[in-house]
Amino acid sequence: MRNIFLLLVFLCFTCNTASASDPLQVGDTASDWSFKDADDKAFTMATWPNKVLLINYVDPDESELNEPFNEAMRAAREDGRLLDTEYMGLGIVDCKATWKPDVLIRSIAGSKAEKYKRTILFDYDAELRASWGLKEDSSNVILLDKNHVVKYISRGQIADDQIQSVVQIAIDLQK
Repeated sequence: MRNIFLLLVFLCFTCNTASASDPLQVGDTASDWSFKDADDKAFTMATWPNKVLLINYVDPDESELNEPFNEAMRAAREDGRLLDTEYMGLGIVDCKATWKPDVLIRSIAGSKAEKYKRTILFDYDAELRASWGLKEDSSNVILLDKNHVVKYISRGQIADDQIQSVVQIAIDLQK
C-alpha cells in the first residue's frame, strides 16, 4: 500500500512539472505577444520586422536594476554602432509585480520612454513573465535576433563585466 501511495505522489509531481512551460533559453525561438502602450496602441514583435529586438521586461520597483546596461545600449545607438534601421529596444512593464497603481506606472514608464527614446508597453497580467519563464520582482533582458531567436537572456542584474559583451552581441546581430 505504501508503494502505491509513493507511486501516486511521484506521478502527480511528474504530471504537474511536465505541464509547466519551460523557461525561455538561448537558442529558443521566442513566442509572440501583444501589449499596448500608454496610448492604448497594440504592438507585437511583428511590429518591428527584420530587426534585432532588445526587450527589457521590468518590475517597476526594479526599474533601475540594469541602468548601467541600458546606458551602454543608449551610447551604442548614439555613436552609430546600433542602427535604428536594424535594431529596436523596448520596455515591457510587469504591472502585476508591483503595488504601484497604473497611473504611477505610466508616469514612470513615460519618463523612461522619453529618456531612451523607446516604446514602453504594459503587461497587466504577467502573461509574458509566465510564458517566457521570466523572473518576478526583477529586471529581465532578452536579446532576439531578426528571426526572434534568443541570443542572450538575463533574469536579473547584468554583471558590469558582461555589459560590453552583450552590447557587442546586439551590434553583431545587425549584420
